[in-house]
Amino acid sequence: MAQNIYDQPDFFAGYSQLGRSVEGLDGAAEWPALRAMLPDVGGLRVVDLGCGFGWFCRWAHENGAREVLGLDLSEKMLSRARAAGPDTGITYERADLDHLSLPQGGFDLAYSSLALHYVEDIERLFGAVHEALSPGAHFVFSTEHPIYMAPTNPGWSIDGGKRTWPVDQYLVEGPRKTNWLAKGVVKHHRTIGTTLNALIRAGFTIEHVEEFRPTDAQIAARPDLAEELERPMFLLVSACR
Repeated sequence: MAQNIYDQPDFFAGYSQLGRSVEGLDGAAEWPALRAMLPDVGGLRVVDLGCGFGWFCRWAHENGAREVLGLDLSEKMLSRARAAGPDTGITYERADLDHLSLPQGGFDLAYSSLALHYVEDIERLFGAVHEALSPGAHFVFSTEHPIYMAPTNPGWSIDGGKRTWPVDQYLVEGPRKTNWLAKGVVKHHRTIGTTLNALIRAGFTIEHVEEFRPTDAQIAARPDLAEELERPMFLLVSACR
């Protein structure tokens, strides 16, 4: 089973205070770019892989999705998602994405936000998602960018007042342990090529790839986002079955 860090009290308490946890999709700087990659969800059967507090599930439901299934490994996250409602139209279930099993052709859209870097066997997951989608269906996801995740000791380096993001062992794929909200958080580093080629081998057609950068308007509204121009934090991908 994948590491269930979100059910650890210290991690969950810290995560609950993040802007994206409090404000939902509007608190996620990458959401406008990710939303632009989505098809019209009206009438679609949607699965959210790593649904967290259920923000996207509720958005899909409010925008006309026929069925919405939210999957997460964390019972604390699922409990918060269920408590937010609504009582009908969305189903939440516990699932380990490393061992995902879904009905063949059961969905028209698979979505995932910042969950896939916790998955060790991405080849297996992409194969399972491909089988679960109907012909022509979409798979849209965000994950931590490999440049952001690769360093063995991630963090800014300051030299002469200039901040840089040192990258080491980029081509050495595998687990990375970091201390983020709690000690010993395990993420799985893969190069961009590994991620995209795994999608292709699973049978997907890649439609759009974006290395997220905040817009000028976003930076004007939130000056702290300016540091994101120094290195990409998120990788956004849209693929079609």
